[in-house]
Amino acid sequence: MRIARFSIDGNVAFGAVEGESPPGTTDGLVLDIIKGIPFADFELSGTKVPLSKVRLLPPVLPNKVVGIGRNYADHAAELGNEVPEIPVAFFKPSTSVIGPGDSIAYPSFSQEVHYEAELAVVIGRMCREVPRERARDVILGYTCANDVTARDVQQREKQWARAKGFDSSCPLGPWVETDLDPSDLTIQCTVNGEQRQLGRTTDMVRSIEDLIVHISEAMTLLPGDVILTGTPAGVGPLNVGDEVAVTIEGIGTLTNKVIKRG
Repeated sequence: MRIARFSIDGNVAFGAVEGESPPGTTDGLVLDIIKGIPFADFELSGTKVPLSKVRLLPPVLPNKVVGIGRNYADHAAELGNEVPEIPVAFFKPSTSVIGPGDSIAYPSFSQEVHYEAELAVVIGRMCREVPRERARDVILGYTCANDVTARDVQQREKQWARAKGFDSSCPLGPWVETDLDPSDLTIQCTVNGEQRQLGRTTDMVRSIEDLIVHISEAMTLLPGDVILTGTPAGVGPLNVGDEVAVTIEGIGTLTNKVIKRG
């Protein structure tokens, strides 16, 4: 099931996305509005609205976004880094999250902002100290993410809080796919229609299960929390006016434009 969060006539709701559409459009897609929230038992209302008539929002409002750095060996190498012995974790605050079609505001304190296409894991229930064999049980589903990074700031500051946590640095969407095997998916990033990244989730150094175990050893994960699983090689700069799109096989495409921060 594809679960979207959306607004219509000033109201916010979740809905199940139904139908098929040509690539790059929402033609033919409708939302069956959900009674309740997707983190508990819910029913479909049977009330349907065309996707073209609503505004898609970030598919979840996470309490926290936990990013994992250098989880693809080719990406670590392209930035001159070794694959770490243990996963490198960092946070993006909830204020960094934006949805499909929202603008990435170029931060005034950086001159080198990069895109990073990533598979995002959405947590479905509260959990901690999750055993590996139960890791899939705590997952609601998967969505596309762009771990937008102020690369120059990341390189000169020991902590990555400003480099990866600035407002609008975490686009998520367009929806959460709940019925998906994430072990071998294509991840692609384009800028202004030109392909910049192309990788597969099979190249992750550490699996999604291992990441959930590692993170939940230290902290409680809450429904709606998001784990960013790393990016393949090919990261590079974004400029004001660019349109960046992250496409993940079996999920869809997340598109955002870059604007000057006002």
